[in-house]
Amino acid sequence: MRFQATKHRFVHRPVQCYSHCSPFPTNMLHETEMGGFFQRQLAVYVEYHRDPRNTAMHVIGILLLFTGAVLPLTLVKLPLFGFDVSLAVILALPVLIYWLLLDVALGLGILAVSIVLFSVATTITAQVSIATMWAIFAALVVLGLAAQTIGHKVFEGREASLFTFPSHLLLGPMFVMAKLFIALGFRRDLAAILAPLPTNSLSAR
Repeated sequence: MRFQATKHRFVHRPVQCYSHCSPFPTNMLHETEMGGFFQRQLAVYVEYHRDPRNTAMHVIGILLLFTGAVLPLTLVKLPLFGFDVSLAVILALPVLIYWLLLDVALGLGILAVSIVLFSVATTITAQVSIATMWAIFAALVVLGLAAQTIGHKVFEGREASLFTFPSHLLLGPMFVMAKLFIALGFRRDLAAILAPLPTNSLSAR
């Protein structure tokens, strides 16, 4: 930054900014822009998810909804590079790549959890009948939606951000994974954004 002299005073004129111009080398510019975009999105998202109980309900809801969504898709196998790959994996790949672009560490964390949930879904479909699989699918989706609804209506006291910001549909898993990283002592850069409000602030809303 610098100070530019005028006739009567010095005026502060910053020459660098976080989003529009970058102090990092050119080969890091794309990562910086994506990181800035993610943090701005997260800052908006967290305003709808301040209550820790709502966050807990989102953890449950996202896990249930993801498992339920991929359950029937694991039955469909398509040839890909000489292998039979489930439709669930093929459809999830673009979303996983998007999460990795937003934040590599959090994206890798989600990838690891996704592999476990894919395995759970595949095991279920291999062990039960089609009718039972659809019943499990319905139960997981209903319970997952119920958990998120209770989190917002009962604990948070406001509508889900999805109704105002449709792009937040894909931000929930990143929010949950960021919370996990912070709880484990990592990602201090996100801790300030996701810091919970004081208890008296929550009760006053």
